[in-house]
Amino acid sequence: MSEAASARSRLTADRAAGIGPLEPMLRAWLPTQRWFAGKGRPISRLRAVSTAELLPPGSNPGMLHVLLDVDGDCYQLLLGIRPSLPPALAPTLIGHAEHGPFAGRAVYEALGDPRLAAMLLERLRSPGALGPLRFDRDPEAPIQAGLAPRQLSGEQTNSSLIYGDSYILKVFRRVGPGVNPDLELPRALAAAGCTRVPAPVAWYEAELPRSEPLTLGVLQPYLRGSDDGWQLALRRLGAGADFTAEAHALGRATAEVHSALAAALPTVALGPEQTARLAAGMTARLAATAREVPALRPYESGLRGAFDALAASRGSGVPAQRIHGDLHLGQTLRTLDGSWSLIDFEGEPARPLADRRRPEPAVRDIAGMLRSFDYAARSHRPFAPAWADDCRAAFCEGYARTTGSDPREDPVLLRAYETDKAVYEARYESRHRPDWLHVPMAAIRRLSEPQRPAHRMPPPPPAPGSIAPHPTAHQKPPRRPLA
Repeated sequence: MSEAASARSRLTADRAAGIGPLEPMLRAWLPTQRWFAGKGRPISRLRAVSTAELLPPGSNPGMLHVLLDVDGDCYQLLLGIRPSLPPALAPTLIGHAEHGPFAGRAVYEALGDPRLAAMLLERLRSPGALGPLRFDRDPEAPIQAGLAPRQLSGEQTNSSLIYGDSYILKVFRRVGPGVNPDLELPRALAAAGCTRVPAPVAWYEAELPRSEPLTLGVLQPYLRGSDDGWQLALRRLGAGADFTAEAHALGRATAEVHSALAAALPTVALGPEQTARLAAGMTARLAATAREVPALRPYESGLRGAFDALAASRGSGVPAQRIHGDLHLGQTLRTLDGSWSLIDFEGEPARPLADRRRPEPAVRDIAGMLRSFDYAARSHRPFAPAWADDCRAAFCEGYARTTGSDPREDPVLLRAYETDKAVYEARYESRHRPDWLHVPMAAIRRLSEPQRPAHRMPPPPPAPGSIAPHPTAHQKPPRRPLA
């Protein structure tokens, strides 16, 4: 029997057995995981969408891939199966099966087992199908065998493995139908010749009946020795050092990525009605947040003015394109040669995948980075407002140097997006880190004040050798300092 036929046979048996024997332990384990979005509420429905044996349970260890429907959200699990766990793997234990095909065996988080993590890299090196899973790779990019894996700690929404010092594999935990932007956009940028983003070398997906493929994991080069933008900014702040040169260079890098995305993928113009709906969505988010965060309520009227101004200002619409979607200092790396790279194009994981794949005004990314400079400055004692102001200005000037268009030239659009971001931050901090609520609240107080007419400055000419402007181009805490 072929490997594919054998896998199909095992898959049928697994589906028939279901995950019933594993359900009690998964119900207890899932809420303890950082990437699980259903914390704080009981699990009602839990069922297997698909299962596939990457290594059969009779192996030691075995490895089972599961897509699990938990109250309407789909999660990817990689489960190791052993008769017993060695002491080094004790922290990865999920539970012991009492009955069913895994009776008497330990079930554990497979990514914490170096043997199973190494096997996953071998699957990525060998394209093909295994049950519902399909492994693919860039045929022009060699992948070295035998690299030692280590799991990256400290992430929140996904899990990552570093192989040697050569590659990093991001394993998406909460998944949905459609290509993930963290695969789609870096591939498009690589095809366009943009070197500001590490190009994927391999990936794997699930192909399910009556569904678009689900992106499950992406393997990219690991930018060894790079500085995480957030940590670098904090070190400069702590040393009382200037960061404007880096902010200017980061503005240029962001503009290059935006220009390349606009050239490689479709762009649209949001007409007046679409812009009004955009402003209405911002207003609705503000109202919902004000109900949840009492500290926001005194400023609600002033903040709403930013969105009203956006709705009233657009007779001809707003250019929109594919963007990063969650840009901040923690999503940037300064490489060993001093250049900047952008990483983690997944967007805000809490948003539906279809929303994250829609064209949006590029100023959304710019507003996110401007808020990130403010976050860095306010995390420092004493607060360094001039540092933040100088970095914000340098970033915009660097962006304008590449595109010929300074984001500050459209203060209504920029203020609306920066206000929307600050409102998002207030809700996030209120829910997860109340001690940080003062950071977005400082911005909310500033943004709620009546705005004076801005002086419109002429844009600087593009620097020699920079990317020509494209017609449509224009915080959360950092997740990790890696590509």
